[in-house]
Amino acid sequence: MTASTQPTAIDDVPFGRFHARITAMTFGANFSDGYALGIIGALLPVLGTQWGLNGVESGLLGASALIGLFFGSVILGRVSDRIGRQKVYVLNFLLIAVASVLQLWAPEIWTLFALRVLIGFGLGADYAVGPTLLSEFAPRRHRGMMLASLTVMWTVGYVAANVLGVYLVGDGDSWRWLLASGAIPALIVLIVRIGAPESPAWLISKGRIDEAKAIVRKYIGIEITPEQFPAVATEEVNAEDFKELFGSRMRRKTWFGVIFYSALVLPYFAIYTFVPTIFTSLEVEDEDLQYLILNLFLLAGGIAGLWLVQKFRRRPATFWSFVVLTVSLVLLGVFSGANLILLMIPFAIYTFVMSAASNLTQVYPPELFPTSLRASGVGLLNGLSRIASAVGTFVLPIMLEGWGIAVSMYVLAAVLAVGAVFTWLWAPETAKDHIV
Repeated sequence: MTASTQPTAIDDVPFGRFHARITAMTFGANFSDGYALGIIGALLPVLGTQWGLNGVESGLLGASALIGLFFGSVILGRVSDRIGRQKVYVLNFLLIAVASVLQLWAPEIWTLFALRVLIGFGLGADYAVGPTLLSEFAPRRHRGMMLASLTVMWTVGYVAANVLGVYLVGDGDSWRWLLASGAIPALIVLIVRIGAPESPAWLISKGRIDEAKAIVRKYIGIEITPEQFPAVATEEVNAEDFKELFGSRMRRKTWFGVIFYSALVLPYFAIYTFVPTIFTSLEVEDEDLQYLILNLFLLAGGIAGLWLVQKFRRRPATFWSFVVLTVSLVLLGVFSGANLILLMIPFAIYTFVMSAASNLTQVYPPELFPTSLRASGVGLLNGLSRIASAVGTFVLPIMLEGWGIAVSMYVLAAVLAVGAVFTWLWAPETAKDHIV
């Protein structure tokens, strides 16, 4: 690509071949993420039977990757703010691929638990670094669509894992091969990412201006000056101080991000890790067919979410998503003893809207933080949201055993209601005001 001699802000360049490439690199990671997290939920009934798992053990195994995600997001997100995005962006998938293959030989639950924590640790890095790197290359006009599309690919991977887990698992050790198959997309991502460039915004924040200019010239084909990254060049946040996320300038955005992200994904992972168990509690007939239908709604919602982030501003889109999701789970509890049609309508609505709203979890967090704190902030939000998800995933089977399906749905609806309240009170509008 021939560089233009006319200075152009990186935010204003047209969407080009390199933007498609960097998006595709992160696409593959999100597919792999969704696949790795989805496959365990589909296989838990088989593992529960073969290994005689109780509710606590099932909850721990279901939450294992989410626990790793917390540590990976927080630790490696911070590391990437110190040493750069590119190294973490590439090497985390080596860990994911190796740990995925080793699941073939897991002799008992605790070995499998440890391997899935390692997989989650690697995935956590990508939750922090993937959307951060992409957002720092993306043109402003296309940033929302590019980031939201990551969730669509995550959903494709998640649905693929669910379908394969339900329809291919059988007696014996077939579950081992399905778990280990997560190494295939991870290896593809690792290979494709070799040679990925460093973020020019991060390089400028470290004073490495010539390197940033060379990367932009090579991959985007324009000449830039440091002034065309004004938020970087005049950055007042101390990049070496993680406490700045909770300082007077950033704390409201940080706490909003934590609550928004955690409240949205806690019920999602809890419910979809244990859909087969929930169907059993609801005495649903033809469980495999209903599971397939819900997965189709999951996929359709993810695609519809692209329209959501393009057409609506962040604050109202988030608030009304929380409202619809809260009502859906309340109705699911109310209709838990009703016929199949009344039962599946709120379940399908919840599935569709939750999948659409999940696009916001890729778009909103990077927009809340300035460059020097972006990976740390996104990593923190991802990490804490995954702890919340792990708690929900661990507690749901225990609640189902002790309280039943209706009360369990009301509790999860209350979590979503908290998200709606804090969105109304604290959510900033970033759709037209993203900090580079």
